[in-house]
Amino acid sequence: MEKFFKVKEHGSTVKTEVLAGITTFMAMAYILMVNANMFSELGVVSYNAIYIATAISAVVGTFLIAFLANLPLGLASGMGLNAFFVYTVCFTFGLSYANALILVLLDGVVFIILTLTGVRKMLFDAIPQCVRMAISAGIGLFIAFLGLQDAGIIVPSSSTCEGIIVPSSSTCVNLTSFNLFNGNATWAEIMPKLVTIAALIIIAVLSYKKVKGSVLWGILGGTGLYYILGCTIPGFYKGFAANMNFNPFTAFGDWGSQAFLKVFTEGFDFSAYLATHSTADLVILMITTALAFCMVDMFDTLGTLYGACSRGNMLTEEGEVPNFEKAMLSDAIATVTG
Repeated sequence: MEKFFKVKEHGSTVKTEVLAGITTFMAMAYILMVNANMFSELGVVSYNAIYIATAISAVVGTFLIAFLANLPLGLASGMGLNAFFVYTVCFTFGLSYANALILVLLDGVVFIILTLTGVRKMLFDAIPQCVRMAISAGIGLFIAFLGLQDAGIIVPSSSTCEGIIVPSSSTCVNLTSFNLFNGNATWAEIMPKLVTIAALIIIAVLSYKKVKGSVLWGILGGTGLYYILGCTIPGFYKGFAANMNFNPFTAFGDWGSQAFLKVFTEGFDFSAYLATHSTADLVILMITTALAFCMVDMFDTLGTLYGACSRGNMLTEEGEVPNFEKAMLSDAIATVTG
């Protein structure tokens, strides 16, 4: 490990790296659930199938960026593009799940070509330093926004607050109600939100105190608090054991039948779309949608990679990402694998 990864040379230890790896996994694991839940709304692929597909593509990407680019980073499906895939490409544009996978595959192939030819590096070098920093900050804010939505702290624009429907045309979102006394909120609804806020405060305080693994301790502390407070809610643990399935072959079975290689077995069949649209519509849709995938994916990856390396003090003396092209190639291969 020392010979290949040069742990001591980078001012670290094996213990630190293991703790950092666990922390990174815990901070990224939400992607498995969010991605699977979002894709299951399509009705043609199950939660289990996408859960396994997301995990496998993340394993491939993470191993590549570790052993090919020699960077201590994790790679997984991008949040934001998955919403674009499901709600825009499939639900709004009318393409099937397998059709949309063709566009993702095309995105990955294009990125492999751009990386091998050096074009992706040229694009990165052309981005001003301030914009590089802004991209990573913007992605962080977006993920935080998604987390607050999933926690129920941020709610859609037309929501119920203290028993009244409150539209918010200016911001399109509202804060949820915590009013137990005069509103319609209940302890069962408020408790998870309070735990989320408590976990964030724990992470913030420990980070300020420079405690190693602050994110990990915040996540574990929040998880423990959630299940402890669950005892105060009648029926909280009802059916808990019944819903647990320790047979891994169940999920892998769904993945094999519903997800694996669907891009090749069903992806090129556009008959359902062509039944209500012309061939010209399909061509324009594929070009524009593939371009959207490419642009968002490219700047998402560039910004995140730069932000992670900058925060981890891994940038070179020139302020560049080490092994940049190999890291980009790892990302492109992981996209094709996904």
